[in-house]
Amino acid sequence: MSYAGDLTPQEAWKIITEDPTAVLVDCRTRAEWSYVGVPDLTGTGKQTVFIEWVSFPDGAKNSDFVAQLRAAGVADDQQVVFLCRSGQRSIGAAQAATADGIDKAYNVLDGFEGAIDAEGHRGAAGWKAVGLPWRQS
Repeated sequence: MSYAGDLTPQEAWKIITEDPTAVLVDCRTRAEWSYVGVPDLTGTGKQTVFIEWVSFPDGAKNSDFVAQLRAAGVADDQQVVFLCRSGQRSIGAAQAATADGIDKAYNVLDGFEGAIDAEGHRGAAGWKAVGLPWRQS
């Protein structure tokens, strides 16, 4: 594994709430943030960092991802939790962060709304499904 590891949404929440320097990076697209919702860290006194891993609608990889991560103030010694829709893009984000010197870069398993189920729907797993705070933006 070329990043610190995978976390359940609950484990991610524990890090975010217990480590004062931990950061949550939502690496989904602007469209997902707008139409699906976003994690709500209001109760923690923190704010989610929003940086697209790929752009919408063309799906092109964001070549400035690491630079934008650094511009947002993310430092090498922080625990950084990456969240996407289903826990796939966030693996790439965690790998890129690790390659740039962030040793504690984690992926959230099942992401914000999980993989597609047998009926072709999302939402049975992930951040929203386990009842972690979120809101429509």
